[in-house]
Amino acid sequence: MSLNVSEALVQQAAAGQVNESAFVETIRQSLPYAWTIVEKLAHCLEQEGQEWANYAVAPPDEQARGQLLRMVGGDAIRGAVERHFNVKLAFQNCHNLAAFRPDGLDSQAYRDFTSIRSQILNQTPELKDC
Repeated sequence: MSLNVSEALVQQAAAGQVNESAFVETIRQSLPYAWTIVEKLAHCLEQEGQEWANYAVAPPDEQARGQLLRMVGGDAIRGAVERHFNVKLAFQNCHNLAAFRPDGLDSQAYRDFTSIRSQILNQTPELKDC
């Protein structure tokens, strides 16, 4: 699943200057499933005051899974989304995505979620080929 980039955005990139808000809007429109998940996680942090939040529901289909992987797998995409929502995303497998407050990266919760131990414990046979 790639981004549906407008010709105007391509021209901006070719000229060396890209409007980040336009890029973020392209992400929102191109990856709606993944965007909705991050939006929910950011809401939990901002409105509900949680230290961190995660979404560990398997995507409904391969297209949705591809959107999620595209969002977290591309540094530019992930960075723009993190800045837009003021969160730090952490990803364990094909569906376990967490959001942390940027000032909470030294927290035990962040260290636990991003640890090798948690990654290993999060592996299951049904997710082997995700």
